[in-house]
Amino acid sequence: MLRGRRNFKSLELSVLVPVFNEAESLRELHAEISAACAKLELGEGYEVVFVDDGSRDGTAEVLDELADADPHVIVIHLRRNFGKSPALAAGFEYVRGAIVITLDADLQDDPAMIPEFVARIRAGADLVSGWKQERHDPVDKTLPSRVFNAVVSQLSGVKLRDFNCGFKAYRAECVRELRVYGGFHRFLPVFAHDRGFRVEELVVRHRPRKHGYSKFGSRRFFEGLLDLPTVLLLTRYRTRPLHFFGLPGALIMFVGLGLLTYLSVLWFLGHPVGTRPLLTFGVLLTIT
Repeated sequence: MLRGRRNFKSLELSVLVPVFNEAESLRELHAEISAACAKLELGEGYEVVFVDDGSRDGTAEVLDELADADPHVIVIHLRRNFGKSPALAAGFEYVRGAIVITLDADLQDDPAMIPEFVARIRAGADLVSGWKQERHDPVDKTLPSRVFNAVVSQLSGVKLRDFNCGFKAYRAECVRELRVYGGFHRFLPVFAHDRGFRVEELVVRHRPRKHGYSKFGSRRFFEGLLDLPTVLLLTRYRTRPLHFFGLPGALIMFVGLGLLTYLSVLWFLGHPVGTRPLLTFGVLLTIT
C-alpha cells in the first residue's frame, strides 16, 4: 500500500529508508534528512521513500503522519515483515531520483553526510558504500562483522571494508540493473562491481543507538556466510562454475588418494586393511 503524493516529474535525489519497528526514531530522522536535502538546494527535486516492513509498534501511523505533512515523503507499507532485502527491492522499484541514497532508520547513520555521498556520485562513482570506521556497537556485533567483511572482500575481490553498512549511494542506472532478493542486500557492491560499475567507499559517522534495539545478530552473520557461495557463483564463477568447485574438489581427492596410497603400501607389506575405517574414509573422499 502506498501513502503520499505521487509526483512523476524527474527528481535528482531519492532517499530510501527501510523501516522495521523504529517508531521512536522516525520524526527525528525525517527532520535530519530534510535538513541535509535543504543543504543541497534541491527544492522540489527530491523524495524520501520509507518502506514499512510490517512494523507493529506504531511505525505505520508515524510514517503516515509524516507523509500527510510533507509532500516529499512517500510511504510504502508491506503487509508483513519480509526482511531488509525485499524492503529495499520494493523501494528500488518505486524511486525516481537520478541518485538513490539508502540508510537505516535507527539514527545510527548520520543523514548530514548525504551531501558527501551525492558529491561522490556526481564526481563519477556509480555506487558509494559507507564504512563505519569508528563503530559504536558492542563487540558481539563488531567482531562477527569484521570477520564477515574480511572474508567477503578476499573472496569477491571487491576491496571494501564494510559490506554491512546500510548507508550507500547509487546512480539510478546501477539501481535499475541490480536485483535484491533473499538476504543479498549486503552483497550489492559485489553485484555492481561484477557488472562493471565503479564502486567506491566513504567513511561515515556512526552514532550510538538512541531508541529500540538492534535487529542484527549472530543468525544474520551466519546467513550472510551461507549466502556468499551463491553470490560467488552468480558473479566471479557465473561462466565457469567448475573453477569454483574444482579447487576444493581436487584437494579432497588428493587427500583421499593419499590415504589409499598409504593403505596400499601397508597391504603390500602384509598388513590387513580391509576392516580399517581409514579405507572407507579414503574411498569416500576420493569419490566426493
